[in-house]
Amino acid sequence: MNFIEILKVLLFGIVEGYTEWLPISSTGHLILVEDIVKLNQPEEFWSVFLVVIQLGAILAVIFLYWSKLWPFSRKKTPAQQRSTWILWSKILLACIPAAAIGLPLDDFLDAHLYNSTVVALMLILYGVIFIWLERRNQGREFSIQRTSELSYRTALLIGVFQCLSLIPGTSRSGSTIIGAMLLGCARPVAAEFSFFLGIPVMCGASLLRILKHGLSFTGEQWFILLFGMLVSFVVAVLTIRYLMTYIRKHDFTVFGYYRIVLGVIVLLFFGIKALLG
Repeated sequence: MNFIEILKVLLFGIVEGYTEWLPISSTGHLILVEDIVKLNQPEEFWSVFLVVIQLGAILAVIFLYWSKLWPFSRKKTPAQQRSTWILWSKILLACIPAAAIGLPLDDFLDAHLYNSTVVALMLILYGVIFIWLERRNQGREFSIQRTSELSYRTALLIGVFQCLSLIPGTSRSGSTIIGAMLLGCARPVAAEFSFFLGIPVMCGASLLRILKHGLSFTGEQWFILLFGMLVSFVVAVLTIRYLMTYIRKHDFTVFGYYRIVLGVIVLLFFGIKALLG
């Protein structure tokens, strides 16, 4: 493998780790990078590569929130272990709507909605929604200040909002954060529950994609997969820490403007490309 290929893998890992947990759509970023930078690998490998670097981002959440998510810790009292199991029951309940809709429609959505126009429009639309929502929230006291205060009903409704992310460009974290805030969750709670929801949802989607395409790879390809996952993991850890620090003092407005700018860039980039090509 040459040095240029390693740099390409590094770039994809950074983009995935940076964008997966921010409400700015990893799909919107990757669709741009994919069009500009190509790995010298077959299409089947590329599909698995995108899934594996996503797993790196998932591991970042598990790493950072291990003590909160692991129910068998000896350091936890029986009451704390019970609270952890209750949290997991709420997470799994919230995953049901997306699984019920996403699994049967997976191939259809990939075939008909995974394109630059849909991604760009969703980036812009939800950017506007974030800006509107934060203006509406000015001076508002959120009723849910801790993840433990989430009711089963609220968790399920957040899961319904997660279904919106089945449309590429929406952002899974973006749709769940918007839903959680509309339902009265403080920003840190909305972001944190969005992270937790991503674990079973993204693990399930990753497993489905891997089973579809298999794992018959060369030693070089395994290196690409593991290196990309490692980069994504490290960047995602740093990104999550940054986001949680940021939103304790700021709102999500800046991400709304960022989405709008990125959506316009995607529209212009692929529009100009179509005219020239």
